[in-house]
Amino acid sequence: MTSEELARRLAAIADDKKATELVALDVRELVSYTDYLVICTARNERQAKAIHDEVYHQLKRDGWLPARVEGVREAEWVLMDYLDAVLHVFTPELRERYRLEVLWGEADRLELDLAGARGAA
Repeated sequence: MTSEELARRLAAIADDKKATELVALDVRELVSYTDYLVICTARNERQAKAIHDEVYHQLKRDGWLPARVEGVREAEWVLMDYLDAVLHVFTPELRERYRLEVLWGEADRLELDLAGARGAA
């Protein structure tokens, strides 16, 4: 799976779990530690954990394990580092506070074709 395919897969799984404001940023020209940042919003901590669990289980079935996971206990900002793509699952309050899309504003956005009507923000 390419890094773009991985980013799209992360976004699709999050979308299936009803994440909103899905954005995938292409940061290949900006940083050396990853290719894509996938950012989404969960309604609350419970949904953030559900998104984490679903991503973890689906990708594990395909032989992909994250190199690092942070924030699952509090689940206000869950980070899943798959090296070539990093998933950030935020609660609304923390998404607004950290505004990663603004921080990485010069990054190109990957056009996401998602099943849900939530799409890219």
